[in-house]
Amino acid sequence: MTHDCAPALSVLGEDEALFFDAVLEFAGAEIAPHVRAMDEAGQLRSDVIRKLFDFGLMGIEIPEDLGGQGGTFFDAVLAIQALSRVDASVSVVVDVQNTLVANALLRWANDDQRRRFLPRLSRDTVSSYALSEAGSGSDAFAMQARAIPADGGWVLNGRKLWITNASEAGLFLVFANADPAAGYRGITAFVVERASLGLTVGKKEDKLGIRASSTCELVFEDCFVPSENVLHEPGKGYTIAIETLNEGRIAIGAQMVGIAEGAFGHALGYIQERKQFGRRIADFQGVQFQVAEMATELEAARLLVWNAARLKDRGEPFLPSAAMAKYHASEMAVRITAKCVDLLGGVGFTNDYPVAKFYRDAKIGTIYEGTSNMQLQTIAKALMRL
Repeated sequence: MTHDCAPALSVLGEDEALFFDAVLEFAGAEIAPHVRAMDEAGQLRSDVIRKLFDFGLMGIEIPEDLGGQGGTFFDAVLAIQALSRVDASVSVVVDVQNTLVANALLRWANDDQRRRFLPRLSRDTVSSYALSEAGSGSDAFAMQARAIPADGGWVLNGRKLWITNASEAGLFLVFANADPAAGYRGITAFVVERASLGLTVGKKEDKLGIRASSTCELVFEDCFVPSENVLHEPGKGYTIAIETLNEGRIAIGAQMVGIAEGAFGHALGYIQERKQFGRRIADFQGVQFQVAEMATELEAARLLVWNAARLKDRGEPFLPSAAMAKYHASEMAVRITAKCVDLLGGVGFTNDYPVAKFYRDAKIGTIYEGTSNMQLQTIAKALMRL
């Protein structure tokens, strides 16, 4: 473990700290050499994805008898944080797989669905979570995608936008309204195979950050989904989406902590080597104060994220804690990565140094899985019982 995160790591158990370090070592050996090339190409290497499965990072909470690691939500959060220190594009693949799709299946799938899908997620199948649409971002339940009953199943029609992992996914957890007259209570969750007729993966977005992570449009044109692929039961998609996203936001907080840690670590090294006016940059009090402020913000964000994850694992109420963790970590990551670019000066603005990519990657945290304003609204409602 490195000096820039030692204070917070001291609150981990021995096995947790070893796991964190193991993931960080894996990321340094297997991911770091390819980060810049993947970012420039806007695509993840297939061998990197394969290694995520081989290392057990794609089925962390899935029980061992279904091919997974039998770990905890907190383990998944630690893995996402560690991976994000090296490449947030890779960490978001692990995030969606574990904290959204696998999490939803673990909580709401029946025994047959668990046996059919969870071993695949552990072994070799990337998954994707398809909720957002052009007209339903923060208002996720204003969706227009429709599910119509058919003999033996349902027919889906509509479009989904900004769908993470869409390019690589073999399974999609798709939300569509099966009863528009019932409003959000008609929303239903479906597990859709990539090979399903009527499903098309559209264009990949050309993004500011997390560029190697695919973000695509999905088009459903009379796409048939068998009844046995309905998750939980018709009309329960609203509950599944809300509760899954509440948990997933903790993982986004972890991703932002990892991004900030990565940038901060590089900046610390640079300012202790770079000299101006005959002195190391690190010897100037103004720089030292900036470092102290960043370290404090980072520590606070780590502990907010870890506390929310602990609450979730213990089955205690965690909604306001998750919103606080996601909000603070996302805003903190933007501030800290920007300061790190400043500390490196001109070279920080080039892609020859990693901080530029950390800066670009951080911005998505204030947007996806609930914008910062949505987190503030959640926190305020919890505090004032609105």
